[in-house]
Amino acid sequence: MSEDFVVKQADIEEHLARLEELARGTFWSELGCEVVYANAEKAAIRLHAEQRHLNLIGIVHGGVLMSMLDNAMGLVVMVACREKTVTAQLNTHFLESSRSGILVCEAEIIHRIGRTITLQATVKDEDEKFIAWGSGSYRIVSR
Repeated sequence: MSEDFVVKQADIEEHLARLEELARGTFWSELGCEVVYANAEKAAIRLHAEQRHLNLIGIVHGGVLMSMLDNAMGLVVMVACREKTVTAQLNTHFLESSRSGILVCEAEIIHRIGRTITLQATVKDEDEKFIAWGSGSYRIVSR
């Protein structure tokens, strides 16, 4: 393993620790997500879906799934850019329903030009069944 990779990985871990500290008391912590892995190209987050994440018909609320997609894609952007960014656009496709259990959302950058970064993400359940797919564009708002 090269020394550059070790330094970069250590830098990412330090940055993630700072982000985790900043996230305390925000919507991220209220939702209950946790980071599985993150780098400047891809990230994954996990959520243990509980009663509080369900809608009135007993399935995981669409807003929870959209938040997972947005949070995972946003995490990649925060690691890749280290600058303030905002979600400019978010598309979501609800593919299946889920009642509870572990949900994992994986996100990756698919295009970057100037101050705009485009990503895609999926949410899968414990059985690897696709629950949702989304894409989003994120805009760097400061340099």
